[in-house]
Amino acid sequence: MSSWVSHLPPETVFAEVIGQGMNAEELGANRRLSRSFVQDLNRSPTLPLATESCDAALCCVGVQYLQRPLEVFAEVLRVLRPGAPFTVSFSDRCFPSKAVSIWRSLDDVGHASLVHLYLQRAGFQEIRGEVLRDGAGSDPLIAVTGLR
Repeated sequence: MSSWVSHLPPETVFAEVIGQGMNAEELGANRRLSRSFVQDLNRSPTLPLATESCDAALCCVGVQYLQRPLEVFAEVLRVLRPGAPFTVSFSDRCFPSKAVSIWRSLDDVGHASLVHLYLQRAGFQEIRGEVLRDGAGSDPLIAVTGLR
């Protein structure tokens, strides 16, 4: 779930970075992506990637818009290699008109618990949450990671 920026550390080099998004122009502007594909995961959660073909997966500030999160997370599980991490990060910001109703009814602790549940139900293991930024001076940023 990417756009014109992928939030990856600029000093880290990756063999390949694949981006999925809703806007081809934004994906094309993301210089970190090796390749990308446009897909609405709410309409079609099946990823066009081979089984066990990815070393890691990231969902940055997009989980709140997923209408079929268990199906999407199960697909992420399918494309990850054994032991690979899937990190879901989020803030307290969102487009309320686009976020699913359960997300809008929860606070950050509730969001972390919900993402943990999504990961658990999809089959991820060793799930842990981490506060990356506490919100002092900027938006809070929380990450929940599970391993395939």
